[in-house]
Amino acid sequence: MNPNPVFRAIEAALCGYLARSVVIQSHLPVGGGCINNAFCIDTGAGKFFCKVNDVKKYPGMFEAEAKGLQVLKEANEIFVPSFIASGEDKGSAFLILEFIEPGKRVPDFSPLFGQALARMHRRTEKYFGLDHDNYIGSLRQSNKKHDRWVDFFIEERLLPQIQLAGFSGLRAKRFENLFKKLDDIFPAEKPSLLHGDLWSGNYMVSPQGAACLIDPSVYYGCREMDIAMTKLFGGFDIEFYDAYNREFPLEPGWQKRTDLCNLYPLLVHVNLFGGSYLYQMDSIINRF
Repeated sequence: MNPNPVFRAIEAALCGYLARSVVIQSHLPVGGGCINNAFCIDTGAGKFFCKVNDVKKYPGMFEAEAKGLQVLKEANEIFVPSFIASGEDKGSAFLILEFIEPGKRVPDFSPLFGQALARMHRRTEKYFGLDHDNYIGSLRQSNKKHDRWVDFFIEERLLPQIQLAGFSGLRAKRFENLFKKLDDIFPAEKPSLLHGDLWSGNYMVSPQGAACLIDPSVYYGCREMDIAMTKLFGGFDIEFYDAYNREFPLEPGWQKRTDLCNLYPLLVHVNLFGGSYLYQMDSIINRF
């Protein structure tokens, strides 16, 4: 998709933000995403980060991302880019954020990151969920509020993905049997503010050398979901986990629950990519 037709709308949005005439002088593609076209745009009055996609394919995606970033920013524990503007033009949607120049890690980057995430997870609500739905990758993510984590995990996380995948027979039965065990597996904890998609590709190093969170799928949930996601594609440094546990110790047995938590992102990957993710998913279900 060629984003150039929406550049005038982006210029108009930046004009309102900067309260001055704005012309995009240059734009450079930014890699790392498979859903949106992303750019660093230079206006002469500053650089901005911009995403563009097809509004019919992903309605409300950028508005939800902006809300999620604001929730994380209000927590004021981990740096996130500031929201500038969003809008639509001729079938395309756009999101404009503060442009973050990649920095170099400070020596204690990992423990500081772990401590900050632990403090963010102490932010709580009366419910599991969020006041709006959003996306996980390119798939819609329901955040209907629940009083109990297990109910939320089953009804708003696992079941929608299972139904989308069209599982039946033995595989569906195994999920049903797993659901009956979840109350005895998960510890009772208050809802935590989660990034929601915290793999290594969804943070960067800020100019100050600290962690900067990007591309969130925010909700209030079991904090082990974020921790598990950090381990799904290689894991973070051991200093990250040690510092987290010093700040906000995880309940005993959390390592054993990691794969269970990761059933959700694995189901998402099954629905998006199929292939080997089915084997990983089946292996986890069989163990539980």
